[in-house]
Amino acid sequence: MVNVNPKYRVFFISALVSVAASLFCVASCAFGQDSSSLSKWSESSSRKAGTRQTLEIGDVAYGFCWIPAGEFDMGSPESEKGRGGDETLHHVKLTKGFWMLETEVTQALYWEIMESAPSYFKETDDISDLPVENVSWDDATRFCDKLTERLPKGLKASLPTEAQWEYACRAGTTTPFSFGSDLNGDRANCDGNFPYGTSTQGKSLGKTSSVKSYEPNAWGLYDMHGNVWEWTSDSYGAYPSGTVVDPTGPDTASDRVIRGACWGDDAWNCRSAYRLGISAVARIGNLGFRCLLSCD
Repeated sequence: MVNVNPKYRVFFISALVSVAASLFCVASCAFGQDSSSLSKWSESSSRKAGTRQTLEIGDVAYGFCWIPAGEFDMGSPESEKGRGGDETLHHVKLTKGFWMLETEVTQALYWEIMESAPSYFKETDDISDLPVENVSWDDATRFCDKLTERLPKGLKASLPTEAQWEYACRAGTTTPFSFGSDLNGDRANCDGNFPYGTSTQGKSLGKTSSVKSYEPNAWGLYDMHGNVWEWTSDSYGAYPSGTVVDPTGPDTASDRVIRGACWGDDAWNCRSAYRLGISAVARIGNLGFRCLLSCD
């Protein structure tokens, strides 16, 4: 027990309280968020789809958009031009809302969390707005785990399930793309030499583009079509034929589902329903990811 002169005891206790408060602030705000901020990320039936909130990661505020619980038809109708045999139309119910990163994970954000720069495209000194690519499924899930360690307790980062991804991509639409029925490189970074729904050819950049280079969908999400493929948490497998609730894909499969297509793909591949299975260890210069946040 420290002996303190009675006349200084009040000042001593006050100093201890001040130090304790400062330490609590450092511990709880080290990531730009205090513990009380968890409530703003929690489920809310009154929150509008596309509501945007920011999370300070390092020195940058990153935007996340609210994707509410809901129902939709996943896959494509038989009338959709070029539909794949693995796009069986079926009804999906998602019982919980989540926060989706408004852009693909950028190289700057990936460096902040992983202290690694794996991307193939590094054409400029400022890589802050280019999506990270050349990352495997394991890399992406490790990123989410490390990000979770820096979040307020009770908030978790993860890859979206395939159903969550398509639901967020469609943003209430049923057309081949969230913006309509045609694409030629004008509204997404793809190979515009091979358009969909139109005979007019468009741009082909031949590389990744800065995030937010194109207009977002109705729920505020950018580049859900094109730029880089995006990992999902699901293993690849056939769809069910009936209604499913919060699907997570097959339990056992060697490949993981990627979505959205990329800068080098025909516009056809960029459709909301298009899906592809690929080895979880693949690292390619057209393959990245985005994460979501949810409350445990």
